[in-house]
Amino acid sequence: MKRFFFLLILTLIPGAAALAQELNCTISLRTDQIKVNQQSNNAQQIYSELQRAMADFVNGRRWTNDQFRQEEKIRLDISINLQKATADGNYDGQAMIQINRPVFGTNYETVLLKFVDRSFSFQYQPNNPLNFNENTFTNNLTSLLAYYSYLALALDYDSFGRRGGDVWIQRAYNVANLASSGGSAGWDSRADQRSRYWLIDDLQNQQMVPFREGLYTYHRLALDTMLDQPDQSRKQILAVLNDLRGVNQQKPATLLLNSFFDAKSEELYQIFSKGMPADKSQAYQLLSQLDPTKADLYRRLVR
Repeated sequence: MKRFFFLLILTLIPGAAALAQELNCTISLRTDQIKVNQQSNNAQQIYSELQRAMADFVNGRRWTNDQFRQEEKIRLDISINLQKATADGNYDGQAMIQINRPVFGTNYETVLLKFVDRSFSFQYQPNNPLNFNENTFTNNLTSLLAYYSYLALALDYDSFGRRGGDVWIQRAYNVANLASSGGSAGWDSRADQRSRYWLIDDLQNQQMVPFREGLYTYHRLALDTMLDQPDQSRKQILAVLNDLRGVNQQKPATLLLNSFFDAKSEELYQIFSKGMPADKSQAYQLLSQLDPTKADLYRRLVR
């Protein structure tokens, strides 16, 4: 299914807004943890160039053959905290990845994914182009950026069409598979259980299909219609949570489920805080089981 198919029709109308690349990616860099003796004389200039090069790589590339309007762009925020640097251009750090999606008919953006990559390591030399080839491993930096670009596309497409992100999940998996030969942390099954390997492994797992289909129900059938039919939308979300309970029973505490509730906990509380008492009670029972670390937040639904 085409995302935003109802807006896509508008592209046929004379005077419609210009089409654009798919991603609106913001890159931020923190370097205060890098020791002074690790930095070159022109370190700040290098960091500025690195930040610009990464943003240009993601935003300047056409990742799909689909047509996107400006307002349809997928927002991808990558906040990188560099912790080590060497004179020959090796960098180690962590990154917070956040993928946002607009909610139809509102100014509100919902978070599709919030994920901390604890092995965001790469090599970068100023003035060297960031090359990427889907069929081979080139370097870890472009593999990281391509992986998260495809992940953003996968989750966004899943939210607009049932399992609409299949092709992008496969491409993210291929990037991860090729990058595992490069020896950098985070790309293989021996990495820690909160690595990007396990994130894409969860998305490919057949046991997680109800989760992926739930992304469509939650966003397209519930959030996008919340203004017009709030009670029905809450019922749709309760059905998703019931399905996620089944997923959690088969595959407990997966990285994908944990990341989902990291992104959605406050939103879910706000949605059900305005609901009927029976819906609040059911939401509390489900959410406290699925996301026990935030039980105090959910308990406020039944006070």
